[in-house]
Amino acid sequence: MAPLMLDGLDDYASTGSPRKYRSTAGSQETAPPARVEDAWTALERDGYVILENLFTPDEVARMRAAVLPHMAPRGGRNPFEGLKTRRLYAVIAKTLACNPLVEHPLVLALLDRVFEPNYLLSQLQVIDILPGEEAQALHFDDSFYSLPRPRPVLGAATIMALDDFTPLNGATRVIPGSHRWGNRLPTSEEADGAIPVVMPAGSVVLFLGTLWHSGGANRSDRARLALTAQYCAPWCRQQENFSLSVPLPVVKQCSEHVRRMLGYSIHAPFMGMVDGMHPKRLLEDLPSTGR
Repeated sequence: MAPLMLDGLDDYASTGSPRKYRSTAGSQETAPPARVEDAWTALERDGYVILENLFTPDEVARMRAAVLPHMAPRGGRNPFEGLKTRRLYAVIAKTLACNPLVEHPLVLALLDRVFEPNYLLSQLQVIDILPGEEAQALHFDDSFYSLPRPRPVLGAATIMALDDFTPLNGATRVIPGSHRWGNRLPTSEEADGAIPVVMPAGSVVLFLGTLWHSGGANRSDRARLALTAQYCAPWCRQQENFSLSVPLPVVKQCSEHVRRMLGYSIHAPFMGMVDGMHPKRLLEDLPSTGR
């Protein structure tokens, strides 16, 4: 269904800055159509899909090497985030090594079906579940958009395994089909039946923001490292304030797709403007500097 346009507002999308700065939404490299269709079928049915071996061992190693030096030496600040879980925020400000997850063609092909064009990156975070961590409370990620369920999806997330995900080391747990629930909590039986997302390093689980899930307990003797990129509808507020956390010279080093999802884009007719103009103007006079 075409968006409802008020008289005169549709002119804004075809004049001035929006005409100069055409959206790059949907212009990513084409993912294999059969794989997209299979993944979409599973995502619609279950609320999540495992994309196995999306990244090579070399790519995983580069991401690990880039993020581990920035990790805090010990666990987190509250039980929900995990008292024995290390988290790295503002990842793009520290390294661009994880951007390939944010803009992977298969991930974007699926998100193109979930959201309107010009959807946003909501946050990028590294999560390291240490031995002895308890299972996280079950939740759904777009619950902070306080609209009653059932409702359309307002968020979606990927979690990439930088270590193998196993039933013992804190693999993400999901309740298949819970993305369609109304306003209710999981029963004790449903919570006990949450399924661990078992997958090798380099694989990604993509799930809808209405899916009930959580981090698992780590009963192993090793940490479980993961990278998560979360996205939201183009008119929703992002979890991470990228305009403050990522300096403009770093934004300019990102691809057009990542820039768009950070918020250097317009959701028609003019959501995201800066002083009445397209935000990409802010990048035009900046030099492209090394990190």
